[in-house]
Amino acid sequence: MRGYDDDKQELLARLRRAEGQVRGIARMIDEDVYCIDVLTQVSAATKALESVALALLEDHLMHCVAAATAEGGQVAQDKLREANAAIARLVRS
Repeated sequence: MRGYDDDKQELLARLRRAEGQVRGIARMIDEDVYCIDVLTQVSAATKALESVALALLEDHLMHCVAAATAEGGQVAQDKLREANAAIARLVRS
């Protein structure tokens, strides 16, 4: 079981919305829409994906990392290191 199993349908719905936003951005560029309007939509799509990433991260911390921490030892250290690397990637993006 993955940490996001309970939220899977909500995550998929968010991703479908983001996918629609990206298609809309492509359509806007194809139709030569004003660049600031396109950038506004790019920002909205980025925020939608960030929202999915944060939900996944929260689920990972609450499920996978919490379980590994309860187990302790090297498993806990590995999960914490993995979570830290994922957070660093999100912050850099």
